[in-house]
Amino acid sequence: MMRALWTAGSGMRGQQLNIDVIAHNLANVNTTGFKKSRVEFQDLIYETMRGTGTRRGGLSQPVGIQVGHGVRPAATQRLFSPGSLAETGNPLDLAIEGTGFFEVLLPNGSTAYTRDGSFKLDADGYLVTSDGYLLLPEVAIPPEAREINIGPEGMVSYELDGEREEGDQLTLVTFSNPAGLEAMGRNLYRDTGATGVLETGLIPGEDCGTLAPGYLELSNVQVVEEMVNMIVAQRAYETSAKAIQASDEMLSLANNLRR
Repeated sequence: MMRALWTAGSGMRGQQLNIDVIAHNLANVNTTGFKKSRVEFQDLIYETMRGTGTRRGGLSQPVGIQVGHGVRPAATQRLFSPGSLAETGNPLDLAIEGTGFFEVLLPNGSTAYTRDGSFKLDADGYLVTSDGYLLLPEVAIPPEAREINIGPEGMVSYELDGEREEGDQLTLVTFSNPAGLEAMGRNLYRDTGATGVLETGLIPGEDCGTLAPGYLELSNVQVVEEMVNMIVAQRAYETSAKAIQASDEMLSLANNLRR
C-alpha cells in the first residue's frame, strides 16, 4: 500500500504542474505573439513481479505482472501554431503570417527573437520593441518622414520632401526546430542550440512568412480548450488525492487488526 501512496503523490505533483502551465497560458491570452505550452508526461519505472514468458508448470505465461510507480513530467513543449490577427491601423505594427521571427539586440550585446511586432520609433529614428530593444537589421526612418509604409515583403518606404523614397529592408529568421527556443519573458526567446538550423536575413515571403502591416498577431491560446484542460487536470488531481486517502484508510485498517 505504500507504493500506492507514492504513486498517487506523483500524480498530484504532475497535475499541479499541469495546472501551473494552463494558468500561465490563460494569463497570457491577450499577450501579443504569445505561444501556449503543454506538459508532456511519462510513466515511471515498473516493478516486475512476474516476467512475460515465465514458465510455470511447463507452460509459458503469455502475460506478466508489472506495477508502475506513477508519472513524471517529461517536458513543457511550446506550440508555435499561428494566432489570429488583430487590425490596429498603426503602420509600425507588424504581424508575421507564417513561419519566422524578428531578431532584436539586447543591451548585453546578445540577440533574441520575438513574434511580437508592436514596434516603435526611438529618439534616433530606429525601430525598437516596447522595451527599447533594437530591431535587427537596423531600420532607420528620418524624423521628418511622413506616410510611413512597410510592405508585406519588409521594404520600408516613406514620403520625404514631397517625394516617395525607399528605406531599409526588414528581414526575418527561421529555425528548423522552434520548439527548442527558450522563453525569456518580455515576449522574447533565446537560441539554446537545440533549435536546429538557423537561417537569418530572410526576405519576408521567401522561405518564410510574409508581413501584415497594421496588424498584430494575438496569442494562440484558446480559452475554451484551456478551460477543458483545467477541468480534466483538476479531476485527475482530485482522483489522485482520493487514492491517497483510500491507501491511508487501508493502512489504518491493517494496522488496527486484532487477533
